[in-house]
Amino acid sequence: MRKLKITELNRLTVDEYRTSAKMPLTVILDNVRSMNNIGSVFRTADAFRLEAICLCGITATPPDAEIHKTALGAEDTVAWRYYKDTLAAVRDLKQQGYTVCALEQAEGSIPLEQFDVQKGKKYAIVVGHEVKGVQQEVINECGCCLEIPQFGTKHSLNVSVAAGIVLWEFFRKNSLVFLEQTSSDT
Repeated sequence: MRKLKITELNRLTVDEYRTSAKMPLTVILDNVRSMNNIGSVFRTADAFRLEAICLCGITATPPDAEIHKTALGAEDTVAWRYYKDTLAAVRDLKQQGYTVCALEQAEGSIPLEQFDVQKGKKYAIVVGHEVKGVQQEVINECGCCLEIPQFGTKHSLNVSVAAGIVLWEFFRKNSLVFLEQTSSDT
């Protein structure tokens, strides 16, 4: 095996990315304080061609050198908007027809692998603060809570790692429809 060079990866240009079909998924960052986590979510959102990221509360916004260190330019490709209040973002997306799910350990949460991602439906995933998680008032407004099963001693995963797992799962479950859409982009 030979490692591929960047020029062999056939990635989209920034302009091609902006006009390409996007997976009907938005990430809502609920008071995420680490700029490394924010940048990492941008980079993962770019990889899976998400529609957008909502940056809420204390979550920093681009342009920012610390975000750029992990986003590596994805903050310039992925659409984003800022909301002073996470609840406002959730309500706005629900009004636009999104099914909003919190990523949180809660009574009645659905294990991620059991969640049925319905083709053609728009989703938003709320990912919470590194210590406090998703605010209870935000959970109350969500349609469900998704939980990543864990089997070790720790009670949670890093915010950007957890977001990456969820985004991959949504992409995997939507991949046939999404890949059909993206093949018409080229």
